Amino acid sequence: MAVTTRYYAAARAAVGVTLETLDFPGGTLAQFLPVLCDRHGEELTRLLKCCTFFVDGTSVEDPAAPLGPNSALDVLPPFAGG
Repeated sequence: MAVTTRYYAAARAAVGVTLETLDFPGGTLAQFLPVLCDRHGEELTRLLKCCTFFVDGTSVEDPAAPLGPNSALDVLPPFAGG
């Protein structure tokens, strides 16, 4: 199983890439986020606390949301401006 993660705005700046695909044996969003934190460090860890997540194009607020085979995860930090 692989999860493709797309980063936007400040999240992209924190990790240095727009897109990455990581092996993940399956589970939930709450189980996958520590994988990202371990890979990218404290700046991303802090940022993820206020991000919005989309799994396969659907907004997800429940950390128990499943990540299925070949899921796509979008990480969107708060946007400023207007």
